[in-house]
Amino acid sequence: MRTVTTWVDKVHDKDKNEQPIHDMCFHPDGSMLVVAAGNRVLVYDAVDGSLIQPLKGHTGNVYCVAYSRDGKRFASGSQDKSVIIWATKGTKVENGVCQIEGILRYTHKDPVQCIAYNPLSLMLVSCSLSDFGLWSPEQKNVTKYSVPSRVNGCTWTTDGLLIALGLMNGTVSIRNKQGEEKARIERPGGSSSPVWCVHFSPVREEAYDVLAVADWGQTLSFYSVYTKDFKVTEIGKERQLRFDPCTMQFFPLGQYILMGGSNRECVLYTKEGIRLEMIGAQESWVWCAAPRPDSNYVACGCNDGTIAYYQLVFSTVHGLHRERYAFRENMTDVIIEHLITEQKVRIKCRDMVKKIALYKTRLAVQLPERVIIYELYTGDSTDMHYRVKEKLNQKLECSLLVICANHLVLCQDKRLQCLNLSGEREREWVMDSMIRYIKVIGGPADRECLLVGLKNGHVFKIFIDNAFPVSLLKVPTAIRCLDLSAYKEKLAVVDDSGTVLVYNVETKELMFQEPNATSLSFNTMCEDMLCYSGSGVLFIKAANYVPYQQKLPGFVVGFTGSKVFVLWNYSMRSIDVLQSAPMYQYIEKKMFGQAYSVACLGVSESDWETLGTEALNNLDLEVAKKSYMRIKDMSWLYLLDSMEERKKKGEFNEQVFLGDILSYRGEFREAAECYQKGGKPSHALQMYTDLRMFDLAQEFAGDEDSSDRKTLLKKRAEWAKNINELRSAAEMYVNAGETMKAIEIMGENGWIDMLIETGRKLDKGEVQAIGLVAQHLRRLKQYALAAEMYKKMDDTESMITCYVEAEAWEEAFALGENHPEFRQIIYVPYAKWLAEHDKFLEAQKAFHKAGRLDLAFLILDQLTVNAVEESRFDDAAFYHWVLSLQCLEVAKEE
Repeated sequence: MRTVTTWVDKVHDKDKNEQPIHDMCFHPDGSMLVVAAGNRVLVYDAVDGSLIQPLKGHTGNVYCVAYSRDGKRFASGSQDKSVIIWATKGTKVENGVCQIEGILRYTHKDPVQCIAYNPLSLMLVSCSLSDFGLWSPEQKNVTKYSVPSRVNGCTWTTDGLLIALGLMNGTVSIRNKQGEEKARIERPGGSSSPVWCVHFSPVREEAYDVLAVADWGQTLSFYSVYTKDFKVTEIGKERQLRFDPCTMQFFPLGQYILMGGSNRECVLYTKEGIRLEMIGAQESWVWCAAPRPDSNYVACGCNDGTIAYYQLVFSTVHGLHRERYAFRENMTDVIIEHLITEQKVRIKCRDMVKKIALYKTRLAVQLPERVIIYELYTGDSTDMHYRVKEKLNQKLECSLLVICANHLVLCQDKRLQCLNLSGEREREWVMDSMIRYIKVIGGPADRECLLVGLKNGHVFKIFIDNAFPVSLLKVPTAIRCLDLSAYKEKLAVVDDSGTVLVYNVETKELMFQEPNATSLSFNTMCEDMLCYSGSGVLFIKAANYVPYQQKLPGFVVGFTGSKVFVLWNYSMRSIDVLQSAPMYQYIEKKMFGQAYSVACLGVSESDWETLGTEALNNLDLEVAKKSYMRIKDMSWLYLLDSMEERKKKGEFNEQVFLGDILSYRGEFREAAECYQKGGKPSHALQMYTDLRMFDLAQEFAGDEDSSDRKTLLKKRAEWAKNINELRSAAEMYVNAGETMKAIEIMGENGWIDMLIETGRKLDKGEVQAIGLVAQHLRRLKQYALAAEMYKKMDDTESMITCYVEAEAWEEAFALGENHPEFRQIIYVPYAKWLAEHDKFLEAQKAFHKAGRLDLAFLILDQLTVNAVEESRFDDAAFYHWVLSLQCLEVAKEE
């Protein structure tokens, strides 16, 4: 922390006598500073210290001032026992500043010692030697309450319900807004330790307010005050001040305490009461001090009339190693943040943190009188639990601090000192110029390598176990920042002119340079990726390509994968940066391997698809497959697997592979051309056939009688069948030589004309097809046509069967005459037909001709029985006579 004196004023009266500054306060917006100086109230412009208006109204020394929360009025209390409420007029004077005037006055019995406005309302508490009063604009009278001792200080809780009064007798009285005492704090020293300063923290804890109490026993204590049950408990550790405190104020956010008194200093403390830094030394007692509400400025007033206004510059104390970032918070705490997982852990050091260093599992924290080394519990990359490994009880002076696995490296001007973790000095290097930059770049334990940049432009590598620095190269001007690439092949430097210079480490050759940079970092996961920033712009450069840029204020301090770590306004930000631009630069140069490496750092899904497409177009199957695996595009992965299998079998054909790719993409005409060029027109035929684009497929089908053309016709027929164009399908099957399939379609649909036409065109040798036609014709009861088919195939038995089924007995008898062996299949059905038509005698004769004497005898016997039963004895005699003749005929044959 640095202190810059912004302005100083010394107050005198008209006789040039020094006027003591007893109190001061800021306007809530920080624009004005109100000062109690002698018997006047002075209003200053806080920015430049110019006096806006001196206010006269008190006849004695003004001891206290306080601003209301709305900034429209303030109050002053004086030795003359009065309190004046001051307010601004509505009109403005020529210089643009509102005029201030007193609008109300009320008095106490004794001199007024302190006043305080309620943080939530316009109620004012004013305290004197023997009482305190409560005033608000809503009431005409001021209600006063007696106290047993002089009130030296007063303060409100954050909810405005309780008041704490610091008394001369060494006690603190806790009162409500009705003036009733609800609790009392007895300080150990009693009346010998008067309580001079009390102040509630502006940041309330979960259930209580924190009250800071400073007494002239030279101690600082803290108490929890519960507004519900008025319970008061001492918290934290009591701190020894070693001076009599006269002023104490919390900062607006409650993180620091401002104090001063007999030590003649204005001092900064943590909210736990740990001393941090002296803000400014004075020549007399410091009676008052106040922090400015809106920024890191403080004012203090002294007994000799001095008003000093300071700016506090809180420097960033931090350390970064890869994705771990450690930084100082509230001057005494160290926060370690994992920038990827966004986990955070706090280490309370309870002393001012001066330096922080990080390396792998180690963390070094330098305090004013010692250095504490922490380590991770485990080596897990996401573990955030640290424990103390070593404590070096030494006061070390250095400008830069670096930690390695088992060593500390201190940098002071030109000198580097290496200490082991016991604090013993092992090695020292003295450079020939001031050291501007130092970084641990890795290496085995006890042999780590440091990268060191000097003001004269020299860059060295220093190994912890080697006394001799290794010169890498020298740049023309002083070094501001530097880094080494992931594989230690490239060195990047930012010089004092803001130029980025990138060198080949082995050849010392300047590879490229870029202007307008303040900081840089190589990507820890990609050798060729460099990030640098300057003038509010972030640049990302891949190899020698034109850098991609985007607006981003801050300083680049790290680059891991797609995350850029940027320091801005004392805080670290992790920015996700898409690597699309450098990926496309590599794609343009057909460097797909490098493009894939960059894409792995972080690109969108559409970028992965583009990379896969371009790699596939150039037949880089490996990169294409990896890219499509990233977006889980299974259709392309199936194709790539097929192509890889064919490639392994030695079936690689560039044009055919390109044709496959184009066909998958829907560019069928181009795919067909590639197949043609690759000598595989059958692939084009297959493609168009699968697409049912048969007219285009015809161009690749060859001659009329070629197998390709027949295959095409088959496919076309199948498609027609699938879409229920069965007649066309049947015709195409016939043309493709798939006669059986065609006949099945014709038969199923009862297309007799097509069946007979097809059957007549068939060769006699195609017995199976002709038989199928005849079968369908028989099923369709076209027996004559079916018989024609059987005749063509010389199947007499089937012909006779057709005539029999058609009851064409004359044709059947004619065939039977020439083929007596088929008599039975003719006359048995004929006999049955006759019987069905009540021609039993003819039926009996037919069975006899068929050689079925058993059936013939059975009919005659039945006819005889029926005639006898019906008393038709002539008929019965006739049937017996016929039966005897048949028996005689059988006997002759035997």
